[in-house]
Amino acid sequence: MNSMPASPKKATNITLSADVLSEAKALGINLSQACDQYLRKLVRQERERRWLEENAEFIAAYNRSVETEGLPLDEWRSF
Repeated sequence: MNSMPASPKKATNITLSADVLSEAKALGINLSQACDQYLRKLVRQERERRWLEENAEFIAAYNRSVETEGLPLDEWRSF
C-alpha cells in the first residue's frame, strides 16, 4: 500500500477537532499511525494527479494514435 519507503519518524504538532480526538483515543486508534497512513495516501494521490496533469498532452496524443493506428505491436498478439 505504501509507495514511499519507511523513514525515521519526526515529531510534529497538529490541531484536531476535540470530539474526533477524544473518540479516536477512546477507540484505541493510534493517532500517529492513522495520520501517517492517511497522509501517505494523500501524497500518493497528489503525485498521481500531478503526473497525469503534466503528461495529459502526451497521453491524449498516444490515445489518438492508438485510435487511428491501433496498438504498436498488435499484429504479434496471440490473445
